[in-house]
Amino acid sequence: MSVDRLPTYSVAELNTAIGSLLERGFAPRFLLEATVSRPQLKKGHLWLTLTDGSASISGVVWASKLAQLSYQPKDGDGVTVVGKLNFWAARASLTVQALDIRPSLSTVLRDFERVRQVLEQEGVINPSRIRPLPSQPASIAVLTSVPSSALADMLRTAAERWPLTQLIVVPIPVQGSVAPAIISTLEALAERTDELGLEALVLARGGGSREDLAVFDNEVLCRLLANYPIPVVTGLGHEDDLTVADLVADHRAATPTAAIVALLPDREAERQGLAQRQNRLKDALLGRILRERQRLQDRAVGLQQQSPLEKIKRHRQALAQKHQLLKALSPERWLKRGLALVSTNAGDPISDLESVKIGDQLNIRMSDGSLEARVDQIQRSAPNTNS
Repeated sequence: MSVDRLPTYSVAELNTAIGSLLERGFAPRFLLEATVSRPQLKKGHLWLTLTDGSASISGVVWASKLAQLSYQPKDGDGVTVVGKLNFWAARASLTVQALDIRPSLSTVLRDFERVRQVLEQEGVINPSRIRPLPSQPASIAVLTSVPSSALADMLRTAAERWPLTQLIVVPIPVQGSVAPAIISTLEALAERTDELGLEALVLARGGGSREDLAVFDNEVLCRLLANYPIPVVTGLGHEDDLTVADLVADHRAATPTAAIVALLPDREAERQGLAQRQNRLKDALLGRILRERQRLQDRAVGLQQQSPLEKIKRHRQALAQKHQLLKALSPERWLKRGLALVSTNAGDPISDLESVKIGDQLNIRMSDGSLEARVDQIQRSAPNTNS
């Protein structure tokens, strides 16, 4: 091959040509799955190496973009990078400029497990710490993104179930490095729970992937929730998503709407329950009134029986009965029937012939008077052979 036919470049020209080829032949945006190695902050920019174990390439996140990220990668993190190629012709240096970096699911789950184990060992995650939820809260705080479909669903559900409860909506960010902002909001709200009359807190975020919920695995955030002055209810993501915040909360709901359902009673069910309680109370009161009426009636009868007039009446009846008995047994009654009472002159009654002898003077009392008699003859009755 004749060298005269080969194109001739200066270094600058060669590098510029390479850059032109890259611009024309490579996608302006791409996804790159890699592992982060040796991340370093320099003048606010994050420099790192992206590798898959067999190859590597340099990467950078400019300071302006870094502030917008919800996640800052650490050494060894698996990540998905939305990036573009930057080629510096002066040094023929090729770098991936990261427009967004998200942790891979394996990284999210690894961090979740690490924080969970730490908090479990310290007793922060413990069923015994769970506090009961208020039955009919007058006021609750709702921390979520504003506006959002999750918030709209929660407001609608609250109005349908229990419109008496005041919902104080506190906006929180969901894009960028949001953990510090959420923590700051929670701390400020904790100082005003008494002032605002708050009885519970709802921390909600609708939808998204498990990676989007990584902020709710933040250790500082979860410690704050575990020690919050009022009960905490979480409604984060979907039913299958579980974060450390869910584990430290007093109640974990599957969705934001379910969090409102857990906190607020159903007014129709409450109305029916109230009607049932009213009927039970009515029956109980009626039963007690009847029992008390019977008790008073029994007592009135007892008091009547123990009254002086009643006692006099009973004594009068008893005396009348005794009078009738005495009257029935009175000798006068027998005398009127033709019988006579015989006694000695000394007044001793004579009941048989053995008590008298011939010549004795006797007094014979009859119904209308008495007479004196002398015994001239004694005649004894014949013995009773039938006895």
